[in-house]
Amino acid sequence: MTTTAHPGTNGRGTAGDPGGIREGDGPAPLRGLVWLVWRQHRLVFGVLLAAVAGGAVWCAVLRGQMAGFIDAHHIAGCSQISLDPRCAHTQEAVSAFRETYGPFLRLVEMGLVLLPALIGLFLGAPLIARELEAGTDKLVLTQSVGPLRWLAVKTGLPALIVLASTTALSLVYSWLWQVAGDEVSGFYWYSALGFDALGPVPVAYSLLALAVGVLAGLLQRRTVLSMGVTLAAVVAAQVVLAQLRPYLLPTVTKEFKNGRPAQLADDAWLVGQGDYVRSGAHLADSPCHASPGYEACQRAHDVAGQYMDYHPASHHWPLAWIEAGIVLAGAAVLTVIAFRVMRRRHG
Repeated sequence: MTTTAHPGTNGRGTAGDPGGIREGDGPAPLRGLVWLVWRQHRLVFGVLLAAVAGGAVWCAVLRGQMAGFIDAHHIAGCSQISLDPRCAHTQEAVSAFRETYGPFLRLVEMGLVLLPALIGLFLGAPLIARELEAGTDKLVLTQSVGPLRWLAVKTGLPALIVLASTTALSLVYSWLWQVAGDEVSGFYWYSALGFDALGPVPVAYSLLALAVGVLAGLLQRRTVLSMGVTLAAVVAAQVVLAQLRPYLLPTVTKEFKNGRPAQLADDAWLVGQGDYVRSGAHLADSPCHASPGYEACQRAHDVAGQYMDYHPASHHWPLAWIEAGIVLAGAAVLTVIAFRVMRRRHG
């Protein structure tokens, strides 16, 4: 049995398919809904991809310069105040390093911290709200395209691009931070900007911002209003989780007997401290204060020494993955809600 092809305007396909690309014509890189979504948002996609390329090149150059400075002055692992004997007389070199490269590192950190909000503002919020506000969604949905399929493609392609772009930027910054993070630069892993810029955290918040923007657009149906709601929600999520971050993992406690200097490693994140008595009980509020009668006060309250609750540097990645998991779970919940809203409205 043979099949007869009906030539279209370009000599293949059907007359109703002027492009000659049908489901059976083989794969095409971008077509149908995917092509439409790419074309509608190609400017934002292009800016995001260009930022990845430019950021990677700039970070590579910066990394080489920082590594050269550290090797030339032998300050690897040294801070401005260090008990390590090999770091003696390196304070001026460390200060010079921080003055020279600190602003650049801060700029990269701020960019990665602000990136989720920017994604939510200029990609997530307008993604659906603009279509609903202009009524162009009705045109697409009358072309034998189901509402859930339209929403899936409308959010799926941006999610993939956001995932790839933010992952690349986060990896590049982590690669840069490995050279001078913590002691030398003073950009410690537990700082507000540093934690949000490293590892999976900026990736998770970017996907959350996209999900918030999509749901806000579906519910508000107004672009500017959706952008405001998205910005507020993303900032609120970052602030709330930053407050909860120290408690996502049990801290390590270290005790220092009276007369011993109470000091942690430079890269340790101090969460709490106080005095402990001989029975072992911890007093968050010290009953004694520095004064001529300090030692007598300690003896009167049976204070045996000081304690410190902290997260060592080894807790960085577990904390980062726990927080990222919470954020991604929130993004998944918001995405499910968005699909339920779409199904309820369009059946």
